[in-house]
Amino acid sequence: MTEYFRKHNKGIIGSLVFHVVILLFLILFGFFTPFPLPGEEGILVNFGNSETGFGSEEPAARQIEPEPTRTEPTEEVIPSTTPPPPPASTQRATEEVMTQDYEQTAAIEAANRKKAEEDRKRQQELDEQRRRQQAETDRRRQEEIERQRIEAEARKKQEEEARRVAEINSRTRDAFGKTNTGSSTGSGTGQSQGATYPGGNQGVPTGDPNASTYGQGGSGSGTQGSGISYSLSGRSATSTPKPNYPGREEGTVVVTITVDKNGNVTQANPGARGSTTMNAQLLEAARKAALLAKFNVDPTAATLQTGTITYRFILGQ
Repeated sequence: MTEYFRKHNKGIIGSLVFHVVILLFLILFGFFTPFPLPGEEGILVNFGNSETGFGSEEPAARQIEPEPTRTEPTEEVIPSTTPPPPPASTQRATEEVMTQDYEQTAAIEAANRKKAEEDRKRQQELDEQRRRQQAETDRRRQEEIERQRIEAEARKKQEEEARRVAEINSRTRDAFGKTNTGSSTGSGTGQSQGATYPGGNQGVPTGDPNASTYGQGGSGSGTQGSGISYSLSGRSATSTPKPNYPGREEGTVVVTITVDKNGNVTQANPGARGSTTMNAQLLEAARKAALLAKFNVDPTAATLQTGTITYRFILGQ
């Protein structure tokens, strides 16, 4: 476009100047109206009453008799009567109706505003309730996640503890055997007896050498395990019920017990140090049996005394 204008600039400028001059000429001379406007011109025509005639003398004008005037009958004009103004009672009634309409309109608008405000408050309450419910749901979800995490950590610790105990017992069993016999440079052969490792003669000085249980006041053995033993300083057991052994797994469960002065077991927690299994059924069976155990009454004992009961579960016995 710029190149075209540069090549034809003379022609374009000349054309513009020519058209401007023509436009100015038409404005100044072609569209001028003279003032005042010239009058209309015409041809004088002789006065007559016929389209034909001959001669040069103008005939005298005829006398035209005036036509008699006719009088038109006049209509009687009846004066218009102005309607009387409406009575005051009608005006007051109209004003009352208008006032009532205004009051009704104002009351309706006030009711609509009140309803809109109530709807807004109700919506705010619903939003707040949904927000609280969502917050409560999130809190419970977080609590559940935390509880599962704690339970998983506890299970992991129990499994690690059980695995550690099993490894220790396995290493000890391999090192010493269930019944240790050995010879020395002396003149005799030594033996050990008991249910724990390492070897030694487990029991108490006042016990029976032919008894099959070990520990202070240990009592009884049955077909459901290799024995029940307990450890409670200065107290003796009067009753140690056998646990309900499911018979699908073997192991040792040590239960930590709390005993009052009357010899009742008030609390039992299975899986204490020395346990070789974390089977839930064995732990529960040992806990229930420990809660049923009874010890001698001792008024001089501590209000709550802590000890242990050991249950040994062996398959086929």
